[in-house]
Amino acid sequence: MSNTAKNTTPTSTITRDIRELDGKTGNLYESVVVISRRANQISAALKEELNNKLSEFATSNDNLEEVFENREQIEISKYYERMPKASLLATQEFLEDKIYQRKLTEE
Repeated sequence: MSNTAKNTTPTSTITRDIRELDGKTGNLYESVVVISRRANQISAALKEELNNKLSEFATSNDNLEEVFENREQIEISKYYERMPKASLLATQEFLEDKIYQRKLTEE
């Protein structure tokens, strides 16, 4: 996942031209499957990245006041909340031909 994809991707849902999506694979449903699989990959990577960053703040004896006062942890969480959703990132990558896909052929 590149930073440019994050910068050019809209943060809210926009209307897409269906012909733009099915033109890449020849089938709208196949395009949706490709996008959804990539969105799952992005989502898992972002979740792991966030958990790794937040685990730096975990201690064995947290008290309630320390948990609510950790501004750096709150800022990290807010940053991830403001990012475009994984489905939007995947759609942008798909439209920019940044997704590698391979078809399984029947023998």
